[in-house]
Amino acid sequence: MSEYNFDVAKITAEVVDWIQKWISANGNELTKVIVGVSGGKDSSVVSALMVKALGKDRVIGVMMPNGEQKDISDSQTLVSHLGIKNFTVNIAQAYEGLQSAFAVAGVVDADENAFFDENKKLMNDSFSPVFKTNTPARLRMATLYGIGAQIGNCRVANTCNLSEDLVGYSTFYGDAAGDFAPINKLTTEEVVAIGDYLGLPSSLTHKAPSDGMCGKTDEDNLGFTYHEVNELARKNIKAENAEKILAKYKANLFKVKIIALPCYRPNLPLFLEI
Repeated sequence: MSEYNFDVAKITAEVVDWIQKWISANGNELTKVIVGVSGGKDSSVVSALMVKALGKDRVIGVMMPNGEQKDISDSQTLVSHLGIKNFTVNIAQAYEGLQSAFAVAGVVDADENAFFDENKKLMNDSFSPVFKTNTPARLRMATLYGIGAQIGNCRVANTCNLSEDLVGYSTFYGDAAGDFAPINKLTTEEVVAIGDYLGLPSSLTHKAPSDGMCGKTDEDNLGFTYHEVNELARKNIKAENAEKILAKYKANLFKVKIIALPCYRPNLPLFLEI
């Protein structure tokens, strides 16, 4: 078993240095970074790292509820804590507009009695679970790039972590996209440690990860814990769900191989190729 030792101060300094060098090489001293802020640990830590690397005036947080988001106050806590410029763009009209366009095109059956509510609004249940899960994430990424295009001289930060990427728990060309990925080779536990080290509110860094749609946590949906994923990835410790984790890993590896974003790579053991 390889020796694993996570030095949070050292790793944080390395990530900050990597961000500064990447932005310098792929932008200039005025380039801003756009972060989609969900209120969870990953977007919170990425936002904090950007502020530490570039200063708060060069970081823009974007909150993107799809209709009502019950925990949007967490996102507001984050942007207030960091003092960064922020926008709230509700993607509901874009999402519903796309659904309506699908109905007009015949992609879904637009039987008025079966699929429309009393306000003639197409009901979400007309669409597949895959559509309902992944389409908002892709609209959010399009929103980030749209804001970047409108402001100009911006780069979009990816906020995925290693644990999610290893088991494919991200949306292909949704939250898995971006221009650069500062934390996608760091596990959930390492990301939490960095957030704590940077002084972020514990309500954000220790918040149970979820997609905010189905009422379940990521771990409920996956059927195993991220801790098990992390132990396998960093220490080659195979717990009871190891085979299930490895099956997910093999089935989803193509995602990270196709979207191979520039990223910070820590000098830490990794027993699963990615």
